[in-house]
Amino acid sequence: MNIPNDPVMLLSYINTQLRDFYPTLNELCSALNLSKDELCSKLSAIDYEYDEEANQFV
Repeated sequence: MNIPNDPVMLLSYINTQLRDFYPTLNELCSALNLSKDELCSKLSAIDYEYDEEANQFV
């Protein structure tokens, strides 16, 4: 599965996936074969961090 490269599009895609299909970031990364560190790094570049309680990047 291809995920968006643009950080803003990636943010939208990941938050939608977390909301609709995955109860945790770890489960999303495992299911989509993504590096959690790389994903968090890409989104931190646009000032978004994962909020475990909300299960969203905020």
